[in-house]
Amino acid sequence: MKKIAIVTGASSGMGREFVLQIAQMYPSLEEIWVIARRKERLEDLKKEVSTTKIRSFALDFEKKESFEELKQVLCKEEPKVCIIVNGSGFGISGNLEHLEMEEISGMISLNCTALTLLTKLAIPYMGKGGYIYQFASAAAFAPQAGFSVYAATKAYVLSFSRALGQELRSRGIHVTAICPGPVKTEFFDIAYQREEVKFYKKLVLADPKKVVKKALRDGRKKKPVSVYGPVMKILTVFCKILPTGWIVRVTGK
Repeated sequence: MKKIAIVTGASSGMGREFVLQIAQMYPSLEEIWVIARRKERLEDLKKEVSTTKIRSFALDFEKKESFEELKQVLCKEEPKVCIIVNGSGFGISGNLEHLEMEEISGMISLNCTALTLLTKLAIPYMGKGGYIYQFASAAAFAPQAGFSVYAATKAYVLSFSRALGQELRSRGIHVTAICPGPVKTEFFDIAYQREEVKFYKKLVLADPKKVVKKALRDGRKKKPVSVYGPVMKILTVFCKILPTGWIVRVTGK
């Protein structure tokens, strides 16, 4: 039974960075299954990893047949899944009335549905000592006017991850929700097509390498939530103690 990791959203950003760091941190892995829509990016990623075999799947998780294809491969090969990284997803800023229907359904589909279904497919192949990393966001801690759909999807990821961690506790599988603030990736090129990135987000842009490094470290410490940086940690505390209505008004300015 070969040992593998599964990483979605692996073609760029933090998903790609997870692949690079997992390959270094876990030399016992025989394969890392990388999943994304952009096949050429996945092929390029293979050239950057020499220690572990990279197996690419060009799948679009907004299509049901993608899950069926992955399900068939898992059933046929029955690998031992040691790590799951759910990195697929995106955000589009703007008030709900200004978003396109496809943008709204896409965020919900990838950020929530795909993440949940991928986890469901892979869990039967996991055993004691397995790790699941779910991409949430600091946006999960409070509603955000002007980013309402995205923030709501990440609140789902955080809630789901916490509950799933409890469900899998007896099996020795650990779940960590990754909740960084703004990270310097291609995410902003997509998210802020219609407006400027808010100035305070530019001030706290984090290095994806450092965010992923901390997430992996927190996962090994069995922490249910990984928050990178002192500023984000302080903000999460404020979100717990300040009135939600006030936070929504401030973030929407």
